[in-house]
Amino acid sequence: MDASSYVRYQSPVPDRRGRRIGIFGLVNMLGHRGYLSAGEEEFRRTTNAWYDATYTNPSTVDPAVYDDNPLAAAWFKPSAAHLLEPIDGYLKILAAHNVPCERYTSAAPGRVLYEDQHQVVVVPHESKDPITAMLWLPPKVRSTRG
Repeated sequence: MDASSYVRYQSPVPDRRGRRIGIFGLVNMLGHRGYLSAGEEEFRRTTNAWYDATYTNPSTVDPAVYDDNPLAAAWFKPSAAHLLEPIDGYLKILAAHNVPCERYTSAAPGRVLYEDQHQVVVVPHESKDPITAMLWLPPKVRSTRG
């Protein structure tokens, strides 16, 4: 990893709400739905526990960071290379279940909402490319009034 690049692993396709689900969320969804083998589930639980003990969940510091910013995403800082070591295990689980996940790097991933020694949570920069911009837009809310 370039010493000046932040890194994020996420779905290349936005969900129905316009969010790009990160690697932990993708694996956790498989686990919560009962799709993981016993070994995969053991890896998920023990490695998630290691991450919980190793770095701060931004939601515990600012409970509204994601609620108030639905497109917000966490990126590892360049100094957090040690936190990337277990990522290969998550990628193997996703590959075994045909769930796409891609690695993204950026020197400036977005407007910073939260920052600590290991990560930043950002809202993506607005894109000048209309196709890319549409991928990040939240879906329109339809009125149910008659």
